[in-house]
This record gives sequence, C-alpha cells and structure tokens, in this order.
Amino acid sequence: MHIEKFTVRQRPYLRLVESKRCLSRNGKPISGKTLVLSLGPLSQHDDGKPDYLERLRKSFREGNPLIEALKPYVGEAPKEQWNVTFTAGDVRCFGEPKHLAHCILDPIFSALGLDQFFASIKHASKMQYDLQGIVRLLVYGRLLNPASKWATMLQNKDYLSPIAKKYKDDNVYDALTVIDKNAQKIFRRMNTCLMRGIGRNPSTVFYDVTNFFFETSRADEDEVDEEGNVTIRGLRNFGVSKENRKQPIVQVGLFMDDNGIPISFGMFPGNMLDHNTLRPAMKKSVDTFALGRFILVADRGMYNGTNMCHVTDGGNGYIVSKSLRKSTATERKWAIASEGWTVVSDKFRYKSQIKERTVIDENGDKRKIKEKVVVYWSKAFYEREVFENKKFLDFVERLKANPVGFRVTVAQSRSLKRFLKKDVLNSKNGEILDGSKLVAMIDDEKLNEFNELMGYYQIATSELQMDDRAIIDKYHGLTQIEDQFREMKSTLETRPMFVNTSEHINAHLMICFIALTMMRLIQRKISLSNPKYDNGDIKWSYGISGERIAKALKDWQVLCHPGELYQMLNCSNEDIRCILSALGVNLKTIIYSKADILSLKLMVNPF
Repeated sequence: MHIEKFTVRQRPYLRLVESKRCLSRNGKPISGKTLVLSLGPLSQHDDGKPDYLERLRKSFREGNPLIEALKPYVGEAPKEQWNVTFTAGDVRCFGEPKHLAHCILDPIFSALGLDQFFASIKHASKMQYDLQGIVRLLVYGRLLNPASKWATMLQNKDYLSPIAKKYKDDNVYDALTVIDKNAQKIFRRMNTCLMRGIGRNPSTVFYDVTNFFFETSRADEDEVDEEGNVTIRGLRNFGVSKENRKQPIVQVGLFMDDNGIPISFGMFPGNMLDHNTLRPAMKKSVDTFALGRFILVADRGMYNGTNMCHVTDGGNGYIVSKSLRKSTATERKWAIASEGWTVVSDKFRYKSQIKERTVIDENGDKRKIKEKVVVYWSKAFYEREVFENKKFLDFVERLKANPVGFRVTVAQSRSLKRFLKKDVLNSKNGEILDGSKLVAMIDDEKLNEFNELMGYYQIATSELQMDDRAIIDKYHGLTQIEDQFREMKSTLETRPMFVNTSEHINAHLMICFIALTMMRLIQRKISLSNPKYDNGDIKWSYGISGERIAKALKDWQVLCHPGELYQMLNCSNEDIRCILSALGVNLKTIIYSKADILSLKLMVNPF
C-alpha cells in the first residue's frame, strides 16, 4: 500500500491505494490498484512545513503516520502474488532457461568504451550487420561457454535477449577482421576509460611472455622476396612451448598494471625468442599510451642491454631478474660471499651493489649504464631448487659411486653437458667422446658451484635509489601476470586456436584480452566490497577465481513464464550473490517483470 496524490478540478487530494497485478485472458499482465482509504484534500493535512507529502509517506513506511486515520493500516503490507496460466500447446510449457549474465556484462563492456567504439565503426563504414552485438557475443562466450567462433554465434539464442540482432553466418569473420584492424585503437580506448574509471595505476608495468598452440602439425611458411630474404616470418611456428607441446605456437607478450588489470598484448611468431618481443611490443602499445614514467618489471628472459636502453631512453625504469648462473665469475663470487648481507631471518637475506656495465643500444652503439644489482637468498626458493634437481643430482652421485657399466640415457647426457670439462666434448655435435671415462669428465668445480648457487636470485634495476626490499617486492608482483596466463589458458580456453590467418588470430587474442579485463574488473570489485576476500594487498586480491566467476555467471539463468514474468534460477549460489552485491545489484525475492530485468543493468557499478 502507498499514499497517492491526485487532482480533482486542479485541487490536490490524498488517498491510500494498493497495487495489484494480474493476467488478462490472452496472458498479458494487467496492472491496477484498489482504493483503500480516502484522505481528503491535501490542504486539510498540510502542516505548512517543507516536503509534507514526502514526510507523510516516510512516516507511513516507518509505522508512525502523520495522519491519525492511517494508523490502522500500518503494518506489513500484503505480499504480492503472481498467478500464471499455461495453455496446452504453448512452447513455454517446456522450461528453457536463458542466460542473464549480459545484464552485468553489458555495463562493464560499456564502461570500457567498447559499445560506442564499435557503434562508431559500424556507422562510419555503413556495414549492414550488428558489429557491436557480434563482438559482445564473442567476448561473453569466452567467459560463459568458450567454443569455436561458429559455435559461439549459435549461443546467441541462449541469452534472455539475443546479444546480436542482425547478421549473417559469415559476418563473424568480418567482425574478426574489423577487430584486428582496430586493435591498437581498442587498447587506447580501454586504457582511457580505465584511467578515468578506476584511476589505472601505471607506475609499475609488468611484462611477461607465454605461448598458445594450434591443433595443426604444419607451421606457416616465411614470406621471402626475389632475393631470398625473409620479409614476413611465419606466425604459427615451432618454438619452445611453455606447455611442452609439439604443435606450432604463437608467442604473446602481455602488459599489466599495478592493479592487476591488463594493459595490452603483442603477438609474435612462435620461434621468436622472448627477449626479442619486448621492444616491438612496447613500441606498439605502452610507448604510445602516455602513461607517464613507469618501471617495467620483467623476468630474466627479457634482460639484455639493448632492451634496457630502450626502456630508459623512453624515460622509464626497469626491475628485471638476471640469471646469476650466467653472470661473470666475479659477480657469482660476490653473490655468495658472506659479507654485506641484510639478514631478515634464517629464511631470507639480501644485499646489493651498484655496477657499471657496457651495453649495446638499438643503434648498435656501445654505452655505459649504471645498475643496482640486488641478490637475495630464500630458503623456500632453495628447497624448491633442491627438489627440482634432486633426481639428477642423485644420478650423478650414483654414477660416481659405481661408474663401471653405468648406463647413461640421452636425457641424462644432455643434463650432464654443462658439468663436463670442455676437452671431453665433441665440439661439432656436443656428444660425449668416451662414455667409459664419464666420471673423470665431470667438472666437480662446476657441479659445486651449481649447488652453491641454489636458493639465490638476482635482480638488476635502473632505480639506484630504491630500497632493496622494495625492489624485491616489486619484482615478486610479476607472479600475478602468470595468473593471467593461467586464466587465459584454462577459464577462457584461449588455446588451442582454430583460426588460421594472422588477422583472425590477433582478433581471437583481442577477444580473450577483453574478456580477461572484464573478469579482472569483477574480481577487483569483489575484493574492494568484501573484506573476507581481501588477502592483505587489495590490488592483488582476486576475491573469487576466474573459474568460479565464469561458472556462477553461466549458471545465473532465468525461466520465462506467460505474461512476460521471469523466475530467476540458481540465485542462492554464494558466488553469484557475491558478484552481484559487489557490482551494486540487489536481487529481490520476487517474480520479475521485463522492466525489473532491465533495471538490473542500471544498478551495475563496473568501477
């Protein structure tokens, strides 16, 4: 029941009414109201103070109405009831649940500026198909039910309201071409919206490389000119697979900010070395984004003088791990020496020094640079290295104890090579010259040094004044980008890839990138809104795993009843409740109307 104001002959009156909803014979909903009590003219009750009607309604809701005649009607209002009639032959007799996830994914997609972006492209090119709808369908499909592009388009009917409105079957590939052509603009649009929305923190930019495989046994051929020079390297190529796959791969370098939100990615041939991806990836994206000065944090695969010069020439800094085992003998000796340590506990200690190095920049010129080198020893890292190498080291000890007739496998011989004296290896093919003298060939000095360096880690940085512990902590944030790769490979099922051209491969990766960004925004909202999911460092707290988010969104469905009435399913699940609450969506225990469903989008606060 509620108090309603109405006008008779331009004079305001008040009355207490009760709303009702029922269905007509043709199954359409009819809204109405019943008069409960006439209260007479407004002037009869107005106390002359401001906002009388608003105060009257509030007093009635709170159980202490300003008008005495309303007191008998104070109390719990009768609960609304819905009567639904099914007719034999109506297809709605068979329940067909539909996805509701687009009610919260649409506002996030819009907050990233992507709805207007693709709408403007469609308008400018005068294309006839629903570009924005197809892109949304492809992105949402990665989160809810990853499948091939063709199968994802068939999922359009699985949503309460179809995502794509007007298209032909092959328009999905046209959309992929558009996405590839506008990839850099998409990065910039998303970055601008994130900077405005959550204040993206680009003071630290993390970079790492992974690769994704294809279900094919054939690599792409290089394109060559008339003189036989390679002009374009084949993209799908054989390289060092992170998953030990034998299929062709593509290299992907991902940039991420200090909030754990992706910034951009670069795509490279599968046989390109990790450190060769950094500079071209930066030139295409973060170098052009006007992020201000940032510190690049990367793994040791990225460290070389040319890369570091490129970073600092752009006015930025770097914190990059550097292989201690591949450093000079002098550097290794300093690292394990007992002097200069800051001992935190028996499990962790660190020290640093400033070094001047001679490097070669992008122009091929020699330059001198100053770096701070931080070395730390971790008991946890030591125990992990011991565990990982235990099998091989035990083999060496058994070999030394009983060398006669000892059988050495091909894999073991490869592992042994780094510990053998140079004069016992075939310089042409690296094979052991005389297996019967294997024990004599082992260089105990190299083996002892290998054992001595266990547990030690080395970081090189341009930030000479930064505290050693802060440098170590910054570097450890890089592990979070590995979580992004795991989400892409598991929850989003980025691989195996089933598209063939470089344009469509890049578009596929862009779709996964957008889906990953949307997932991270949901996780960030969960962490911010619910202390129970905070791990002590809010920017790195994922709250709920990507897999759980994807499942909760997929399971959140609605059943359509006659009269445009909707019954929500799987709302008691704690994960979907947590997601909706974090985004500002307050579900009511009611049967929803179409207007109620639409209103859910208006509640979503993506940032």
